[in-house]
Amino acid sequence: MVAPNVYNTLSIFGKTDVLAVTTTATAITTCAANKLYRINSLIVANIDGAAAADITVDLFRSPTAYRIASTIAIPAESTLVVISKDMGFYLEEGDVLRVTASAAGDLQAFCSYEIIDDA
Repeated sequence: MVAPNVYNTLSIFGKTDVLAVTTTATAITTCAANKLYRINSLIVANIDGAAAADITVDLFRSPTAYRIASTIAIPAESTLVVISKDMGFYLEEGDVLRVTASAAGDLQAFCSYEIIDDA
């Protein structure tokens, strides 16, 4: 697959994916075939009222997981910006942005991105 040409784009669609993060590495965003995704932000909120929880974020490009953030503690009732627009990056076809929590039910993740298509 050839990644879409970002300078000859026919369409750009804004999207947001959300996920209640578990203790298993789980996809929050997966780049579809023949597309290019521009990740603009990844925000993780700790909704637990008392305990901190750790977040790990990786880009999974089969068969390897590349860590973007590793076991970063998020205090109770706090939010962490893991990826911001000024440090965003692209997902290519088949790439998966995954999140993992140290405790199930404590963290919620929000991923904002653009789908770029030249077809």
